Amino acid sequence: MPRRRSDKYSRKRPKKGSVPHKKERRGDAPLARRHNEPQTEPGLTPEQNRRVEKFLEGIGVPEPSPLVPDDFQVEALTALEHEDVLVTAPTGSGKTWIAREEIRRLLADGKRAWYTTPLKALTNSKYAEFIAEFGAENVGILTGDRKENHDAPLIVGTTEIYRNQLFDALRHGEQVGTDLVILDEAHYLSDDERGHVWEEAIILTPPRVRMLLLSATVGKAAEFAKWIGEVRGTSVRVINRAGARPVPLRAGYLSSGLRLYPLFTDDGRLNPDIEQFAKRRDPGFRRRRY
Repeated sequence: MPRRRSDKYSRKRPKKGSVPHKKERRGDAPLARRHNEPQTEPGLTPEQNRRVEKFLEGIGVPEPSPLVPDDFQVEALTALEHEDVLVTAPTGSGKTWIAREEIRRLLADGKRAWYTTPLKALTNSKYAEFIAEFGAENVGILTGDRKENHDAPLIVGTTEIYRNQLFDALRHGEQVGTDLVILDEAHYLSDDERGHVWEEAIILTPPRVRMLLLSATVGKAAEFAKWIGEVRGTSVRVINRAGARPVPLRAGYLSSGLRLYPLFTDDGRLNPDIEQFAKRRDPGFRRRRY
């Protein structure tokens, strides 16, 4: 006897004792409740409290004081008047300050600048930062998602968009409309998938356009600068601010019980207090297989 259409498309009733999916989504199921409940942890020992206090020591907003540029920043600005510049310096040491001051000088002279980054999120961040610095009327943005104030004297965009503008200028026999291009995160040239974009941008940028390259991790800077000089026919100054980060990194772990643990001990080893979280597993937990 053939099944009726209503039987074919009817939903199966849950078995006795099972929990419907809707309840699981609402957190009403016993297993869901067990996972949603915060994990209880014992109080921190005096030694653990000492580690946390040391971990947080010094964090805060410093007292305002006049900015005194470092020697490498002054050297970079001086070199940019007649050379391309490759700055290698740790994160937080003030590479972007060099770009801002050179942009300020160019805008005061009625000239134009391009600031490129490899990431849309970083581009959006720099766009907001430069609007606060130079005014919304002087800053535009060009990415795959945004196009605002594209005739502004300062354009912030992804490196791919800048490279595309170089191609467009070549096709139409025109000059790209900028006097300076800043390539932030210049070490992306070594990226297997996207490095060719930075390579093409460097090769196609006219020698009349000064180039400022910024990176915290570029390797073989002198060799890199020599190649830039060969393909562009320009002089390239390497400015290497060697040394540790001026703003040190601190790594910590915030547990589900909202307790803070430094990730490393004083001697640089993994904090043994964190091992408890790696070993802890709910007996009802099952790994999903794909």
